[in-house]
Amino acid sequence: MSWTTKAAIRRVQTTQIQTRRRVMNKHSRKFQSDKDVRKKVQSLRKLYIPRPEFDKLDARFGSILEQRRADEADGVVFKARSIMLVGPSGSGKTTAVRQLVHKYAHLMAADPEKDICEFIGLQVPSPATMKFVGAATLRALGYPYSGNKQGPAIWDQVKEQLKLRRTLFLGFDEAQDLARFQTDKERQSVVNTLKSMMENSVWPVGLLLSGMPDLKKIVNQDAQLARRVDPIQIGRLHSLRDVEHVIKIVQRYADRAQIDVVASVKNEAFAMRLMHAADYQFGLMAEIIVLSVSHALFTEGFEAKLSIRHFAEVYRERNGADDWMNIFVAEDYGRLNPRKLLDDNDSPEDGEDP
Repeated sequence: MSWTTKAAIRRVQTTQIQTRRRVMNKHSRKFQSDKDVRKKVQSLRKLYIPRPEFDKLDARFGSILEQRRADEADGVVFKARSIMLVGPSGSGKTTAVRQLVHKYAHLMAADPEKDICEFIGLQVPSPATMKFVGAATLRALGYPYSGNKQGPAIWDQVKEQLKLRRTLFLGFDEAQDLARFQTDKERQSVVNTLKSMMENSVWPVGLLLSGMPDLKKIVNQDAQLARRVDPIQIGRLHSLRDVEHVIKIVQRYADRAQIDVVASVKNEAFAMRLMHAADYQFGLMAEIIVLSVSHALFTEGFEAKLSIRHFAEVYRERNGADDWMNIFVAEDYGRLNPRKLLDDNDSPEDGEDP
């Protein structure tokens, strides 16, 4: 093989190696970019922006906890106070309770795997009979319940386990289901069970009840129960009063994602569309913002500029909405119901402009 042939082969090999390195570097950069984007999206999901109602919940929970600690230190037992957090679906109740427990994690033992667990939380199961709820509570307490005991016997076990685990608060999410489809007698049984935990002479337990507005009917059914429950209601966003706040929230999420926001997402008209898309519920609005910012990151990376297009595309995926039914696109968006999926009511006829 001649010297020139060998040189040519070496040049080809060198070129191939350089090409492979460029491809590998490109894939490496893309993998690193995807990894960075996913980390940023996780960071977005962790960002919690509290509403005034959360401050009330925080203050009330903290006050009850401090009083309970003081009572324990003095060796006295008083009837426990409870909290009722009420709001429509999507208002952010579950997230608020989760954030509350996280905030107080350093002040309370809240690990079900440990012998002492001062806060136990669970979602009310379906069907929400007192037997099913009692069994679910025992399992949440780490007690392997299995058997055919009736409701009262199960709740006696619950009270015993609450004392053994030194539980101070028992949280029920979707608590309105405790009395759904129940007779008056069954609803009174629910009320009596809740009161018996709060008024236990040996180990009273405070309740953190969160749920839909029907939860108020359960608490108001008994004057004694209502007297020992502090109510907090999460209100709807106001189409005018909350505009500036909404604009700032969008900016905070964009800042967390380290992307820019175009001018059309910084005005009142957009904020009003966003609130309507969330049915004026704070929790739903935060979810839409997170999804839209995440969509911008996944499709355009950190060079993205958050625009109304990202919100429109997310809404289209979530609701199955064509442009004429898309709140972020349609001119007369006020007629649209954001709670409906694949809503084609009053759809334009074929050949007719939407």
